[in-house]
Amino acid sequence: MADQSQPWAERTVEVPPQAGVGVPPQRDGFRRGVAPVGQPRAPRTEPFPVVEQEPTGTGWPDEPVPRRPLSWHLAQLRRGGEWSTGAGLFAFVCWGIWALSGGGDLTGPLLVLVLSLLVAVGLFALSRLVGRVVLERQMGRVRRSAWGAHLATAVFLVGLGVAWLQQTEWVVSAWNWISSN
Repeated sequence: MADQSQPWAERTVEVPPQAGVGVPPQRDGFRRGVAPVGQPRAPRTEPFPVVEQEPTGTGWPDEPVPRRPLSWHLAQLRRGGEWSTGAGLFAFVCWGIWALSGGGDLTGPLLVLVLSLLVAVGLFALSRLVGRVVLERQMGRVRRSAWGAHLATAVFLVGLGVAWLQQTEWVVSAWNWISSN
């Protein structure tokens, strides 16, 4: 026991183990508190489990990105298409009102419609290209839809339809009459 005059000194007390209380059963060669160094171990009866590697999508930095099928790309382009479809329908109705109210030959207005739709398709392609460069290449994000490009195209088509309606005399006079009353 430690010196009683020093209160900070360690005091240890050994308590003999009681029979059957809190003492694990003894195995051959096992001694409590002593590591079994140099003793042979029993062979493992069950093998280590084999874990398959799951692709996480990150891969190595220099590893090429796997190519996706054409059906995946087409499905991606269709998402958000309701914007372009609705705005295209609005623009077509506005063009029809403008073309029919002008009277005469429809070849000129038909050429205007075809060229306007080609510009809308070009705007859609440009929006997709800008999205690919900015979002995928520079920011490292994956685009799962084309709703941004469809929305930009829809804004263009709605503006085009409104411009056609502004060129129709009876629509402008009806609008002025409604807004003045």
